[in-house]
Amino acid sequence: MKDLKSLIAKYERGGPRYTSYPTAPYFSPETDKKRLIEAALLRSEPLSLYIHIPFCKTLCLFCGCTSSVCREASEVDDYLSSLTAELELWRDAGLTKRILKQIQIGGGTPNFLTPEQTLRLGKIIDKYFVRDASDCEFSAEFDPRTLTLEKVKAWRKIGVNRASIGVQDTNPQTQKAINRIQPQEMNIAAVSWFRDSGIKQVNVDIIYGLPFQTQETFAQTLSDINGLSPSRIALFGYAHVPWVKSAQKALEKFPIPSGEEKVELFLTAKSEFEKLGFEFIGLDHFAKSGDALLEARKNGTLHRNFQGYTTHAELDAFSIGLTSISSTKLTYRQNFKSMQDYKASIKSGLLPVERGIILDGEDLLRRGIIMDVMCSLNVEFDRYGVDFKAKFSDAFPALREMEGDGLLELRSDGFSVTPLGRLFLRNIAMLFDGRLGKGAPRYSKTI
Repeated sequence: MKDLKSLIAKYERGGPRYTSYPTAPYFSPETDKKRLIEAALLRSEPLSLYIHIPFCKTLCLFCGCTSSVCREASEVDDYLSSLTAELELWRDAGLTKRILKQIQIGGGTPNFLTPEQTLRLGKIIDKYFVRDASDCEFSAEFDPRTLTLEKVKAWRKIGVNRASIGVQDTNPQTQKAINRIQPQEMNIAAVSWFRDSGIKQVNVDIIYGLPFQTQETFAQTLSDINGLSPSRIALFGYAHVPWVKSAQKALEKFPIPSGEEKVELFLTAKSEFEKLGFEFIGLDHFAKSGDALLEARKNGTLHRNFQGYTTHAELDAFSIGLTSISSTKLTYRQNFKSMQDYKASIKSGLLPVERGIILDGEDLLRRGIIMDVMCSLNVEFDRYGVDFKAKFSDAFPALREMEGDGLLELRSDGFSVTPLGRLFLRNIAMLFDGRLGKGAPRYSKTI
């Protein structure tokens, strides 16, 4: 562990998670909105649809998502009306009834919706899109604390076939610190409801690096996770970014694991999951044999977006709702983050696009390399249409140093990330980021 400790000290720094490239801090409100909208309408191929539901019953202090505490069901009804109005504006702009191969509902807490509101959401989707009847993964995020059997049945009725539940940690002391009291009995009940209702694929999210986590308490969390028999596990490192999410400052009064302790927690979890038959996908995802994520990595369609690792890299992401981010082959666009601005734009008859970016050739080149690092763990120099060694000559001293540290294996025609190097994926990807330091955005620690 001494060598690992020295590597952590050497490589720990702020850096992007590369859910996009260029990363979100480089999206600009000055980007031509007309071109962003036109880019979304150019193609007729199937889509991946994302809908953001920003409401939560309570605020979890670790959370970095765009969400708000909601007290009135009428707020949700108004929001669903806004989603409908946004899609009406897209249809007026020329959006045809595109086929969906993937649907993701995130938040916030999607199951904050009542069963009736959930059924309404399903009707909204079907009014403006056509689902691929033979191959459409429909996933939604769920919080067991506000879930009921009736809600599960409603989500199943609108077609959800994969559930992602946030567990985070099962230690009562940690739960109290992060303002998320969630006994394991709630998790067990939620998984039982899903499977009894026909939703067989269940993902579980947990977080390492939270207050009061130790090897002993985390071992119990891992045991509890195993008891749920998930098909995928997302093992996220807690990103402490109080300059973005001010509520996180409340956690600073508690003991938070250091970077070194976080890696030890991660390695403990990784070892345990691999013993249980999970394969490590990359930065933070594990999947059992036969899972679509593993198949996607093998056939080159594994992708990273703002929900983490996902399948169908070939699809444009069409996203609606507050703060949602969409992507095409050449653009990213993001809706307003303020609910007031989002609704005002729609009421004025304008699509609620706040900012975005149009990629140039340099961005496309670097995005391809970074996504290969993050998703396939392999870079082949001849696949990018440039003299790679000349173009990225400045990166090779660092690559050779990383090879000496055991993070990657350099070849004459490329390099591959080692098992140890997967802990430092963000650092490797950063070598090919042409925008780092321009505008100096702050990021969470890479490790």
